[in-house]
Amino acid sequence: MNHIIQTSDLTMSFRGCDALRGVTLNVDEGTVFALLGENGAGKTTLIRILTGFQLPTSGTCRIMDLNPAKDALEIRRRTGYVSDAPALYDWMGVGEIGWFAATLYDNQFLPRYKESIRRYEIPEDRKIRHLSKGQRAKVALSLALAHDPDLLILDEPTSGLDPMVRRDFLESMIDRAASGRTVFLSSHQISEVERVADVIAILHDGKVRVCEPLDKLKDSVTEVAISLEDPLVALPTLPKPAEVLDEQSYGRQRSMVVRHYDSEMHDLLASRVGVTGVSERALSLEEIFIAFTGRSQSPKPVENAEIPMAIEGGLA
Repeated sequence: MNHIIQTSDLTMSFRGCDALRGVTLNVDEGTVFALLGENGAGKTTLIRILTGFQLPTSGTCRIMDLNPAKDALEIRRRTGYVSDAPALYDWMGVGEIGWFAATLYDNQFLPRYKESIRRYEIPEDRKIRHLSKGQRAKVALSLALAHDPDLLILDEPTSGLDPMVRRDFLESMIDRAASGRTVFLSSHQISEVERVADVIAILHDGKVRVCEPLDKLKDSVTEVAISLEDPLVALPTLPKPAEVLDEQSYGRQRSMVVRHYDSEMHDLLASRVGVTGVSERALSLEEIFIAFTGRSQSPKPVENAEIPMAIEGGLA
C-alpha cells in the first residue's frame, strides 16, 4: 500500500516553544487516519507543515510524493481541508460560494457541490451568515469534497457541533475511505474518532507516543487490577516488551495500565507473595489516550475500594 503522507523526524520550534519534536508518520492511501492530542499538542502545526503553510525547522515531509516546501499549490489542489472554524465569506449565499469556488476547479465541481448541499438540506439562497455552526461545517465539507480530492484533512472539524451532526459528519468519512481516498483527521474528540478511524496516532508534547491500527492498539493495552494483602507489598518488574504506562494505588488495590501484557506476566504477578488476586480488563481508546499522555487523575486512596473502571475527550 502506498503512503500518501510521509514525515521523518519533523521538528518545529518557535520562540520559547518546541511545537514538534521529531515527528515521524506514514499514512496509507484509502484509510481514515486519526491524529489525537490535547489542545496545544502540535496537531495544527503539523497540518500547516503538511499543506505548505509552514516550513519545518528540520526534518522531511512528502504529501502524495510532493514536497510541501516546493509543491504547496499542487498539494492544495489535490487536497480538501476543513477546520473547526471554516473561513467562509459571510455575505455570500450558499449557492454563490459554490459558484465562486468552482472557478478554481474543473466543470464537475459545481454539480458535485450542489448535490452535496441538497443532501445536507441547506437552501442555496441562504446567506452564510445565517447558517448554524453545523450548517457551516456541512458547507465547508461540501466545498472541500467537490473537487474529489485524493486527501481530505480535517482539523477538529466537529468542535461545537451537536451529536447528530457530528455522527453524520464522521460516518461520511468512512464512505470516503471506502472509495479509495484518504482522510487525515485531527481531533481530541476521542470517543467519536474510535467509531471511524483505521489507524491512530497519539501526539503528546510534540512527540508521537504511538501509531498503530486501532484494533492492534486496543489489543496491546490492558488494565491490570491487583489485590494485595498489604499496601506495602512490592510487585515484580514486568519483563520486556511490557511497558507500564500508568500505575495507581488505592489502599490494598494496585492498578496498572500495561502495553504488551501477556499470560506469563499474569502468572508472574499472581505468584508473588502478598498478592491475593490479579484481573485484567480491556480499555477504551479514551482510556488508552489518557494513559499515553499521562493525564490521569488519582482519586484519594480508599481502603478496599474497587478500582475505577472508567477514566476520563474550508475551503481547499
